[in-house]
Amino acid sequence: MVTWVKIWVTKLLKKNKMVGEDEDNQTIEKIYGISGMLARKIEAQLDEQMVLYRKLVSTKAGATEGDLESWIERLLNQLKQVNSQMQAWVSSGGSEMVSHTLTRHQEIYQDLSQEFYRLRSSLRAKQEHASLLDDFKEFDRTRLDLEEGGGSEQQTLLKERASISRSTGQMDSVISQAQATLGALVFQRSTFGGINSKLSNVSSRLPTVNTILSAIKRKKSMDTIILSLVGSVCIFLIFIYWLTK
Repeated sequence: MVTWVKIWVTKLLKKNKMVGEDEDNQTIEKIYGISGMLARKIEAQLDEQMVLYRKLVSTKAGATEGDLESWIERLLNQLKQVNSQMQAWVSSGGSEMVSHTLTRHQEIYQDLSQEFYRLRSSLRAKQEHASLLDDFKEFDRTRLDLEEGGGSEQQTLLKERASISRSTGQMDSVISQAQATLGALVFQRSTFGGINSKLSNVSSRLPTVNTILSAIKRKKSMDTIILSLVGSVCIFLIFIYWLTK
């Protein structure tokens, strides 16, 4: 649309060279009137787009964010070009009213530009803030997962340590029982040794009792063998239990 206005204005200026100077002001005012209409149309479109952009900024960015910003920037550039053309025409000669109208269009452009860039900066800040929050949440979730994983591993280690402690306690109890059994066997052996020496003395003095003493000796030997076997089995079972743990 701005290009079309440029072509139309160029034709008017060429035509103006063929007419008298009395019609210069009328031609400029006519050109200015059409440019003013174009400026007002662009300003109306900008107002509509700015309303949508304000809603977008007040909520959060969507899929249409980039398209809306590009369209607003395009309209602002068009309005700036129209104002520049109007400024050039006013500089070549124009009434006070025309100059005042141009000033008003320039003020509207400045207000819309400042508001647009302010809203865009606010939207960028919100996006960065949301991105930081997402990163923080992700970091927090990762930290919690690591802590939970670490806690689970620690609990597993504690359970294994408790199981080892219980096994060690059981082993200590079995070893204590084995030591007590070994002490009892040693005591019995010493007791039987003393009895054997006494019986030998008696047998030498009383040959008639030798047969009875021999039977008792065989019985004692059998008991000793049985006790030795029991002790060996106990020690073997303790060794197997220790290997399984």
